[in-house]
Amino acid sequence: MKTVLSFMKPYKLPAAVAFALMLVELAVELALPFLLGKMINEGVVNQDLSTILKWGSIMITLAFIAFIAGLINSFYASHVSWGFAYDLREKLFAKIQAFSFSHLNQYPTSALMTRFSNDIRQMQNTIYMLLRIMSKAPLIVIGGVVMAFIVNAKLAIIFLITVPLLVGFVLWVLQIASKLFQNVQKSVDTLNQVMQENLSGMRLIKAFSRRKHEEVRFKKANQSLAERTRSTFRFVEASMPVLLLVMNMSLLFIIWLGNAQVVAGTTNVGDVVAIINYALRVSMSISMFTFIIMAFSRMQASTKRVNDILHIHTEGAQNVDWSDTTVNHVQRGTISFQHVYFSYPAHKESVLHDITFNVKSGEKIAVMGATGAGKTSLFQLIPRLYKANHGIITIDDQDVTSYPLNQLRDSIGYVPQSPLLFTGMIKENIAWGKPRATMEEIIQAAKDAQIHETIMQLNERYETKVGQKGVNLSGGQKQRISIARALIRKPKILMLDDSTSALDLATESQLLEAIETYHCTTLIITQKISTAMRADRILLLDKGEILALGTHQFLLKSSELYQRIVESQFGKEVSHAK
Repeated sequence: MKTVLSFMKPYKLPAAVAFALMLVELAVELALPFLLGKMINEGVVNQDLSTILKWGSIMITLAFIAFIAGLINSFYASHVSWGFAYDLREKLFAKIQAFSFSHLNQYPTSALMTRFSNDIRQMQNTIYMLLRIMSKAPLIVIGGVVMAFIVNAKLAIIFLITVPLLVGFVLWVLQIASKLFQNVQKSVDTLNQVMQENLSGMRLIKAFSRRKHEEVRFKKANQSLAERTRSTFRFVEASMPVLLLVMNMSLLFIIWLGNAQVVAGTTNVGDVVAIINYALRVSMSISMFTFIIMAFSRMQASTKRVNDILHIHTEGAQNVDWSDTTVNHVQRGTISFQHVYFSYPAHKESVLHDITFNVKSGEKIAVMGATGAGKTSLFQLIPRLYKANHGIITIDDQDVTSYPLNQLRDSIGYVPQSPLLFTGMIKENIAWGKPRATMEEIIQAAKDAQIHETIMQLNERYETKVGQKGVNLSGGQKQRISIARALIRKPKILMLDDSTSALDLATESQLLEAIETYHCTTLIITQKISTAMRADRILLLDKGEILALGTHQFLLKSSELYQRIVESQFGKEVSHAK
């Protein structure tokens, strides 16, 4: 809670102004019943019109002052709540940007989106209402009781019994409601996840005619959210009749006792009216506690969820300054794995076992193996997307953990297995790899990635809009744009994770020839023997272990698995030619 509320510090002054103006409204609200009693006792009972006009004028003036204070208070309360939400979203976004892959595995995209939208909105609304009316409610209860004792202590003594009882009841409801609202927010996460998967996979759902299945999934998630929300609100709303019952009983007691005192001549009618007004104000304020309970319970649940993200320890990643020539980037691009073991955070079973090999500067290594052999996992250890459990990985004879993240990743061009393009223009997607790239650099990277001619055939050329996730482009086009994004960095290490699978052999051959001009160490995950044959060496993985490492001819003679792969693609004649 403290971490999240620390975002209120820049807004202490406007928050103080809003609170002070709310106190002005509070003072007027507490003064009006007292002045009403005065007007009745001194003016109405004595039928003195001038006294009635005097107190009436004062009450109208105070009401106008409270009205102006309320308007200005709304402005400052809005400023504080919107500023708080703006700063918190920025901090939360920056925190998520610093997440490692293991952190991202802990929180699905839908859960993070809920924190950005629903959770922060709940906190923002609660802060606004806190500065506007919610903090006024308990103060009216306290102030109303105090003023009631000032007017008539005998009539006001009932408050000493009912108010503590009701406050204790409210705190108990708040404690339980907070846990219930946490469950509601989890159901919101689940519903968002189903919606996100459904919308992103709409084409696949239609292709497989799985509409009914998805409707059942959504109905189940939606029903769970509805049931949890219904039970939570029922519990909170059930507190309202209890509060009103106790306060109405106390109000009846005040009227009965006040009438008895007026008849006995021990008190004035104006005092009874004033006490009844204070009782009504206290009653209305306590009835607002149901709303306050819901707001604070949801804020408490949301604050905890956002706080969990902000407290995750991440490695700081500084912004890359492309004009800074003093940054110590990777120079040669040599890579060494020494007895490396790796398992994903959520699994105990190792994905990579005792991986040991060396890659020379400028060498081209093809990585092959069956699905699940650990090829992508091996790639992700080099730029420290994940950390190895055991063993040492070095680049240029320096442990990768000793490199600052921005320096390490600035020297690596990584093209993932599933290319991802962002909404925007084609040139923006290519320049995404180097934000300050010139148009000449963008075109050259596109030419080397064998996508320039295709772009030039489009109506808007490099200004062509890319749909969400590149929906308006083919698989091969997306792959080549992703490769251009990596090449524009002029990396010392280039990693292609099966990134040429959608390319024909001629285009792939031209691409590999263009990559040779970059003089970078190249690692290529591929299933194509024709691609592997162009590499200096081939690394053969099987079930997370290195099965063989060598040239095409060497593996063709020494590895049965490699012979079977070659045979499956070229036939037995080639596989047995040694």
